[in-house]
Amino acid sequence: MNELIGRVFHFEKQVFPEAQALYSKLAADGQSPKALMISCADSRVVPEHIMQAQPGDLFVCRNAGNIVPPFMENIGGVSATVEFAVVALGVRDIIVCGHSDCGAMKGLAGDPAKLAAMPNVATWLHHGAAARQVVDSSYPELENGERIHAIALENVAAQLNHLRTHPAVAAGIARGEIALHGWFIEIGEGKLLALDGESGRFLPITPDQPLPVALPAAQRRAAAFAEAAE
Repeated sequence: MNELIGRVFHFEKQVFPEAQALYSKLAADGQSPKALMISCADSRVVPEHIMQAQPGDLFVCRNAGNIVPPFMENIGGVSATVEFAVVALGVRDIIVCGHSDCGAMKGLAGDPAKLAAMPNVATWLHHGAAARQVVDSSYPELENGERIHAIALENVAAQLNHLRTHPAVAAGIARGEIALHGWFIEIGEGKLLALDGESGRFLPITPDQPLPVALPAAQRRAAAFAEAAE
């Protein structure tokens, strides 16, 4: 802890003075982040560091397993954060970011009895059950680490589906104002993958290729087809 406190002093004496103009502007004008990132709380995954973001660039929500519970009447921190980001801040890009060697995904993949001492974690991981079932039914040959890795990837896709159940997000998508992104970080390799909505696969993010997007921003108004047919 003393080491961390020492870094606070370094921020006050060295970092802040060099960025004081930026902080002053943010304090006076408020925030206007470019994206909402929902990532895992794992200490090895730091969204601002990965994206080389400056203060004010990202609105970040972190939790065990980068989970987005489906919308429901019960208020939760993730739901409130998503709603605030979209409605109050006007965020137009939402990223769900998973990662390799995820402890939450290991818990989801393993024996539920082993989570008996962590009942809140066990309940929380129920929101990832679809990813586990997808892998167990569609990738039956995978075992151990490969199975966990596949669950972590499928979990990103599952949480994007949950995200679309949130009214503010659904409305923004229908208006063509919101794009959804599914990212995955290979921690040991420093590699970032992105879910491509057209192929349904995770592809490497490279500087010479367009960014793969899970759901590009475009108007999606199902009722318009009914009107056209009348």
